[in-house]
Amino acid sequence: MKINTHYSCFLLLLSFFYLGLYSSKAQSKEAKSKPNIVIIYLDDLGYGDLSCYGATALQTPNIDALAKGGIRFTDGYATSATCTPSRYGMLTGQYPWRNKNAKILPGTAPLLLTTTQETIPKMLKKEGYQTAVIGKWHLGLGSGDTDWNKKITPGPNEVGFDESYIMAATQDRVPTVYIENGTVANLDANDPISVNYDTNFEGEPTALSNPELLKMKWDHGHNNSIVNGIPRIGFMKGGETAKWKDTDMASSFLTKAQNYVKTHKEKPFFLYYAMQQPHVPRTPSAQFAGKSGLGPRGDVILEADWCVGEFVKTLENEGILENTLIVFSSDNGPVLNDGYADDAVEKTGDHKPAGKLRGGKYSLFEGGTRVPFITYWKGKIKPGVSNAIVFQLDLLASFASLTGEQKIISDSKNYWPVLLGKSTKGRESLILEADGNTALRHENWFMIPPYNGAAFNKNVSTELGKSSEYQLYDLRNDVGQQQNLASSKKKELAKCIAIYNDLKGDE
Repeated sequence: MKINTHYSCFLLLLSFFYLGLYSSKAQSKEAKSKPNIVIIYLDDLGYGDLSCYGATALQTPNIDALAKGGIRFTDGYATSATCTPSRYGMLTGQYPWRNKNAKILPGTAPLLLTTTQETIPKMLKKEGYQTAVIGKWHLGLGSGDTDWNKKITPGPNEVGFDESYIMAATQDRVPTVYIENGTVANLDANDPISVNYDTNFEGEPTALSNPELLKMKWDHGHNNSIVNGIPRIGFMKGGETAKWKDTDMASSFLTKAQNYVKTHKEKPFFLYYAMQQPHVPRTPSAQFAGKSGLGPRGDVILEADWCVGEFVKTLENEGILENTLIVFSSDNGPVLNDGYADDAVEKTGDHKPAGKLRGGKYSLFEGGTRVPFITYWKGKIKPGVSNAIVFQLDLLASFASLTGEQKIISDSKNYWPVLLGKSTKGRESLILEADGNTALRHENWFMIPPYNGAAFNKNVSTELGKSSEYQLYDLRNDVGQQQNLASSKKKELAKCIAIYNDLKGDE
């Protein structure tokens, strides 16, 4: 029988069409079965800095909307009372005190993570996710002798992130440039960058040698190179076209985050949106300067809230809000004077950045590590308030469970049902860290072992939580940690000590 050639071609094309249509539908179904995951991470935001957590002097309607539409956790913890170890713990699922180098890093520090370590983005990439980090990094770059004028590696792109647009360390540390996928953005090859944390470059002004160039006064520690009239930590020369404009930083990171969503919405993505507010130097844009009445610190919190609102609008406008899980939190507790004379102390008024908690950034007390913690997934998470203990360390294992991967990952444990609001059984025990020292939260008990050294940081007016004696607090009846029960609750203290030693036994 003679076969019509044209008819055969038609059948072949038709089969390819239906195969493509089936493949497209299968990919679309797969994409919808895996939600986008966004971590919105603020910097030095305290437990009492948001109106949804009780603040009255500040109103944060956009973050409040996440809390109102999701789960607001009353007992959510960062892994450390300072930034680098907290970020390390969250991304790796490993307690930061297990890594002796997990401490506040200079801008010239080598990459803290190893390229073989498991991380949230690396784990999600294996599950088909696109991954990106936008904002503050502060986990080191390169191998320790970084040439900022060449490709900088290893960095975020070598530990699981497909795309990265970051600042190397913090806004108050050099180099004051954005780094995109390992390359300094907008760098003029004829004006190379040099960075040193020990010695200044000849002829370069500093806050000490040229105070007349300052637009912001330093209080302690920040008296090296001057960029945009702001004194920094460390010395930098060159790179004029690459230097950021501080008042534009929030909008720069927001725009990058929005563009990432718009260009990656066809497949599931993981975005680590690491905002810089309210870390020093606090540099609100003209839109928010003076709006809070609490000085620049209050202003940048309002700005951060606006950024969150604009970002969520983008998710909604792009039609993916209902398929996006948002985790909102902070890297550690609050601090007012952290190196600049910016009226944070003078204008704080009745506002209590740590709420009812004792201590703040750098502290072993609750105010150092208990932070705002919100999960939001429109249509999937039933709104409410949860008293379950949740821990940023557990995001890695929880996300792994979400994608179907069932395994124990380092210190991270799976509490996905708790994050989703389907269970109230959170962590029973966890270890918290501040400057290499550790404490235990077990159920309603908080235990701090004896430590020598200063009990108070005069520079930042924060209690560090150290004492020569054991401290034991019943958080159910004394959330402000005012009554040390170590001598009267010896049975409970002994139990906490045993749990603490067991958890740290494989240190």
